[in-house]
Amino acid sequence: MFRSEEMCLAQLYLQSEAAFACVSELGELGLAQFRDLNPDVNAFQRKFVNEVRRCDDMERKLRKFFYRILVIFLSNVFTFNFVLCFGFLEKEVKKDNLAIDDTGENPPAPLPREMIDMENKFDKLETEMKSVNSNQEALKKNFLELTELKHILRKTQQFFEQLLHNPHICINLVHFFCLKFTSLTTFRFNAYHIFVAGVLMRDKISAFERVIWRACRGNVFLRYTEIEAELEDPHTGDKVNKYVFIVFFQGDQLKSRIKKICTGFRATLYPCPETPQERREIALGVMTRIEDLQTVLNQTADHRRMVLSQVALNIRVWLIKVRKIKAIYHTLNLFNKCLIAECWCPVVDIDRIQLALRRGTELSGSSVPSIMQQMQTKENPPTYNQTDKFTSGFQAIIDAFGVSNYREVNPAPFTIITFPFLFAVMFGDMGHGLLMFLFALYLVLKENRYMKHKPEDEIFKMMFDGRYLILLMGLFSIYTGFLYNECFSRSINIFGTSWNVRAMNFTDNDVFLATNPVVTLDPNKPGVFRGYPYFYGIDPIWQSAENKITVQNSYKMKNAVLMGFAQMIFGLSLAFCNRRHFKDKLTLYCELLPQLLFLCALIGYLCMCILYKWSVWTVAQSNTAPSLLIGLIDMYMLTDPKSNNRVPLYTGQYQVQIFLVIVTVLCVPWMFLSKPYILYKRSKQKKGSMMEAGGLDSQSDDDVAILHHENNDANYGKQEPESFDMSEVIIYQAIHTIEFCLSCISHTASYLRLWALSLAHSELSEVLWSMVMHTGLATSGTSGAILSFFVFWFFSSLTVSILLVMEGLSAFLHAIRLHW
Repeated sequence: MFRSEEMCLAQLYLQSEAAFACVSELGELGLAQFRDLNPDVNAFQRKFVNEVRRCDDMERKLRKFFYRILVIFLSNVFTFNFVLCFGFLEKEVKKDNLAIDDTGENPPAPLPREMIDMENKFDKLETEMKSVNSNQEALKKNFLELTELKHILRKTQQFFEQLLHNPHICINLVHFFCLKFTSLTTFRFNAYHIFVAGVLMRDKISAFERVIWRACRGNVFLRYTEIEAELEDPHTGDKVNKYVFIVFFQGDQLKSRIKKICTGFRATLYPCPETPQERREIALGVMTRIEDLQTVLNQTADHRRMVLSQVALNIRVWLIKVRKIKAIYHTLNLFNKCLIAECWCPVVDIDRIQLALRRGTELSGSSVPSIMQQMQTKENPPTYNQTDKFTSGFQAIIDAFGVSNYREVNPAPFTIITFPFLFAVMFGDMGHGLLMFLFALYLVLKENRYMKHKPEDEIFKMMFDGRYLILLMGLFSIYTGFLYNECFSRSINIFGTSWNVRAMNFTDNDVFLATNPVVTLDPNKPGVFRGYPYFYGIDPIWQSAENKITVQNSYKMKNAVLMGFAQMIFGLSLAFCNRRHFKDKLTLYCELLPQLLFLCALIGYLCMCILYKWSVWTVAQSNTAPSLLIGLIDMYMLTDPKSNNRVPLYTGQYQVQIFLVIVTVLCVPWMFLSKPYILYKRSKQKKGSMMEAGGLDSQSDDDVAILHHENNDANYGKQEPESFDMSEVIIYQAIHTIEFCLSCISHTASYLRLWALSLAHSELSEVLWSMVMHTGLATSGTSGAILSFFVFWFFSSLTVSILLVMEGLSAFLHAIRLHW
């Protein structure tokens, strides 16, 4: 757990009839990483390319069935929505409101002979669904045309009836076209006075009116009205809004022009009789045909739903099987022509891998067993860290920064403790930590349910995957909240205060229930401080002190520096373990040792001063105590504190600081020059020994090779010789030296975010309590009880959204940054 698994390179000899089953068993086990033995062969020339194409075709057919299915699970309290993306049929099932229950079943990969049955089954389903969809689309298209014709007949009839009841419109229309009519009830159009009617999308009607008016130069009479009911597009199934329009014009030339405009705007024209009698007769026929079509559409939809219901029972299992078959053939394409494979596997799991090969051979019915043998190699194996559902979240945080080299110390086990602790330092509140803990505890207790029905919401999925991480974050926040003595920004008097409240003329209720600061705490005042500290954590009386922020800021800032130094030293300790494990003495003595001295002389000395000042200097001497920041500045300015009439922190401070400055300055060239110089001398020495042995004649320094000093295990550390370039080594070493020296200061300052976010969280909690919750609690009587009820829910929503979600996410990201 503290190092990546020891890996070995194994060679597999598989029989042709047993190769598929053996790879299937190894895939279920998940402990082998195969190497590509055909790097020069492209994907289209591999042995099993046809099988991979067949799997792609089957997967396409399955994905062609489902586009997106919404599965709704109802419980007594919550409603959870999960979206399962299985491909094409999903769109069809969504239309029919069908649901697929993801039971979490993981079927094994079928045998190759079952592929033909699956292909035939998918072909039959695809053909049937295409036939059903094409028939349904044709029926819906006819239904839409009849519906539009029904609305055209109805709207034109209303328009002509409006002409009868509004003579002004009729007279204007007659004057416009010089129409001849015998009465207001019957219109006679001559050969040159005609009209067209149709439907058009709502968003195009304004442009259509302008274009037709300009194209016809105003020699048209246009009227349009909206269809109240939404119509369904037969191709997409979306709801659309359309308008019915009627255009009066004169002459065949305008008729041709208007029809071209309608075609350009994708308007649909329908024949409309001139007389009311004909319009009524056609409308009756249209209504009859609409009713018949609706019956046929309902029967088609029932048949379609029946087919999809049968598919929905098995679609997920089919998809898993097809993907497993595809993965197996893709892996077989990595083998050579004789089905010989090479794979990396953990040494501790070799027996399990051999057992899986035996099972695969038995399933295939082969009489010849598969052979597995270990190989000796100088290549670097891949890094493999075994995880479980508890450690996977912490390992993901480490791997997000970068996967460690083979057999290096894995920081994830230490992160299990350090990450939630640093988060809790910034999020310390018993109440908020308890809410976070309960939320994570619910996810942990219901994990089997969510594992079967995996959530597709990305944010919720991330929280579910990190449920154990959130659980520890909440638990540690309760602990640090107990240290800070904060519960929703309020203090709890558990062990009794160490201050004499009566000497300050305040009662317990005044001190512990006051919202605003009411007292300044000074232990130097006689009779105020009782002489012993609060039993554990921070005294609750500081909640009501005016100098609360001043005192706590000083404590938390110094505490953040101590934590930062401890974690940086711990990081160097892990690097020391790596160098010692790989027997890299050059890096150990020329990099890690000066880095450790530099960090201790610079930041370690500051931490020592903090602890010394806390331990030696008393409260009575606080007014004359020296400033640590000024002392650190004087240290690197080579200034004696006594020369400026300042009190030294301890006797001999100036001499100790001069010595530490010298050590710090010497560590820089030590880190920068020692390693390149030793590498250069080794290169010269090897070149001379090779020339003496006759191995080199007249090659330059750049052609001389040395062993590379990468992070390799002893068994795999012998790399092939690489050319030595002194300038490249110096530049590389200079960059790392400068980066380390600057990062010692910047990282230490970066750890001050522990103090900053802790202060921000505490102050936000206090502001939210005083401005929201305190308002309801301060109101007395019945009105106060009613107000407190509503204020509580408002306070709860703000607490969850701001303090738990936003502040929690902020502290989480800062904790990740500090670990990286």
